[in-house]
Amino acid sequence: MAIIKPFKALRPERNVAHLVASVPYDVVSREEAAELAEGNPLSFLRVTRSEIELKENVNPYSQEVYEHARKNLEKITTLAPLIQDQTDRFYLYQLIMNEQSQTGIAATFSVDDYDNNVILKHEKTRKEKEDDRTNHILKTSAQTGPVFLTYRDVDVINQLVEKIKMEVAPIYDFISKDGVQHRVWIVPESYNDFIINEIKKVDRIYIADGHHRAASASRVREIKKQQNPSHTGDEEYNYFLAVLFPASQLKILPYNRVVYSLNGMSENEFIEKVKINFDLTEVDFSTPKERKTICMYLDKKWYLMKPNDNVKEGKTYGENLDVSILQNYLLQPFLGIDDPRRSKNIDFVGGIRGTKELEKLVDSKKAAVAFSMFPVSIDDLMKISDAGEIMPPKSTWFEPKLRDGLLIHLI
Repeated sequence: MAIIKPFKALRPERNVAHLVASVPYDVVSREEAAELAEGNPLSFLRVTRSEIELKENVNPYSQEVYEHARKNLEKITTLAPLIQDQTDRFYLYQLIMNEQSQTGIAATFSVDDYDNNVILKHEKTRKEKEDDRTNHILKTSAQTGPVFLTYRDVDVINQLVEKIKMEVAPIYDFISKDGVQHRVWIVPESYNDFIINEIKKVDRIYIADGHHRAASASRVREIKKQQNPSHTGDEEYNYFLAVLFPASQLKILPYNRVVYSLNGMSENEFIEKVKINFDLTEVDFSTPKERKTICMYLDKKWYLMKPNDNVKEGKTYGENLDVSILQNYLLQPFLGIDDPRRSKNIDFVGGIRGTKELEKLVDSKKAAVAFSMFPVSIDDLMKISDAGEIMPPKSTWFEPKLRDGLLIHLI
């Protein structure tokens, strides 16, 4: 039984929403964040990545950065301004990119459900990133960007969402610089009980994106609970901000890989290692067309890799994913990448950047080889989460992305 709760969002005035809204803090580098915020004093990156206003040698995980984030949230609240709704509300958030449209319910969700696996995970988190968002939430007393959740479609909820979109005018409707249309509606309060009761019938919700935000909310709740002798469980810190989308509307893009060195091998020696576990064919395309195939870019050539008989059926669902096969039969044994979460010899490129980005990195000699992956599916994500398994790091790239700063949850 899942718990969903309306909340009093802190949000920008309609006419400045497009200026406040920013990409998620963790999809851009410090340099990219600074460039995006340049000339825009209302950019929410000044809250989520407040180090862009400080000296370059300042540690982005220092208390100085979190204190600056708090001050910038206060500043933007006054300057924009940001307003807070006076009653607890649900919101709809629609994203439209090219031919894809997805609409979710923005709300707060129970930390207990996260801790007790009603809300399921598919990724491990990194302590330093958890520490970062935990400190950010504690200092700002706010969850400034939503977790991206999904669930198996419930027809009556889908129908209600479409009904509300027809009945109510959106409070925000703008196109961001990347061409994505963002629309937000306030749900009439008369529908609150219906939404709460229907979501109660859902036994499993899945984190699509935002594992560190959710984990940090759990850590913040524990800290706040220990600090509050009058803790009841109803406090706002017992809930975290998220948008819940029906699975049928979502699209996962591939999460591609680049490797910086060939572990002391020449290109010819490396190709011979690849052939131990994969059939290798030179091709004139760069994107795999089906599962159990991987495209490799090396020395200005694209190759198709297909697992041969040396690649055995995995014992778990996750071991049979293409990213796992690549890791277990090439990256780890021959390139020395034992833990891709920590190895300095590998990096990950979101599918939205396309395979031209892979070619650019290899052609410029910044990387030695690149791998273009076939995307995992929503069904893969759910099956792995249901089984209590963990996906290899950087397996899923969701597009389009929710914006930070449009709906803020004060705790």
